[in-house]
Amino acid sequence: MAEADAYAAAGVDIDESDRAVDALVGVLKGIDAPRRTVDLPGHFASVVRVTDDLGIAFATDGVGSKLIVAEETGRIDTVGIDCVAMNVNDVICVGAEPIALVDYIAVERADPDRLAQIAKGLAAGAEQAGVEIPGGEVAVLPELIRGHPSPQGFDLCASVIGTVALDAIVTGREVAPGDALVGLPSSGLHSNGYTLARRALSSLDYDDTPPELGGQTVADVLLEPTTIYVRAVLELLRSDIPVHGLAHITGGGTDNLARLRGDVTYTVDDPLPVPPVFGLVQRLGGVSDAEMRRVFNMGCGFVCVVPADRAGDATDLLAAHHPGARRIGTVEP
Repeated sequence: MAEADAYAAAGVDIDESDRAVDALVGVLKGIDAPRRTVDLPGHFASVVRVTDDLGIAFATDGVGSKLIVAEETGRIDTVGIDCVAMNVNDVICVGAEPIALVDYIAVERADPDRLAQIAKGLAAGAEQAGVEIPGGEVAVLPELIRGHPSPQGFDLCASVIGTVALDAIVTGREVAPGDALVGLPSSGLHSNGYTLARRALSSLDYDDTPPELGGQTVADVLLEPTTIYVRAVLELLRSDIPVHGLAHITGGGTDNLARLRGDVTYTVDDPLPVPPVFGLVQRLGGVSDAEMRRVFNMGCGFVCVVPADRAGDATDLLAAHHPGARRIGTVEP
């Protein structure tokens, strides 16, 4: 298949999606209102000035079609971790400390037992990230939500806020040639590319244990929760190590680094090990190397950009939280 054919054939055209987002943003930029937003175009989170010194960072995201796997297997007690992770991992990219999250759960039917299972994941994620969940919303939408199977359908999203000193925002503008890229391992697919992954693995049952997975079932690897990097990154930010850039590696892989500063080259010449699930998806889905790198994190869930002479210190600090973290590349002109 051509580079982007597999994902498009599964139902997601990345280029078309990018054009649609550009159209949306183009309209919203025209809102006539007081400008309090810090100029961080394309960054992972937005920051609004609330005082001369303090900013509020915020992000919003959901779990995506990973929820279909959860519904079909009946294992819905961990997807709340994914929901928290996808948001807090974005907020820390601007140097902010996440402090609170509100969730939005749309359900086909309001089942108390199932909502309690979803809440278990949200609570576990909140504890890992050190955030509160002061409120949220449950919407019963049987005309919009259809489950796998019905009537078990639900969608799960959240918004997170964090605080950051305006003079301490990690904008990415300090990224410079010679800087080191320190990669933190992912736990697997995280919460990206599941439309393609599910299509690629559709010939397997969830209880199957392909040789590549070392005894784990297909359901085990597909439902492995997204890693939360908050505590490690906050410790790095509070250290004496200069932090030039922080990137949450999601759909788009290490191309996400270009959201920090686009006029340099990010060379990954020593990538982290690739978890076996990616090889299984590639083999059964007939996906090219280039498209795998474009759709998935390929084993690296977060990247910290630091001066080269402090890469060792940063790696030691980060690896204490996430074993396997190491320098994976360099910023070049």
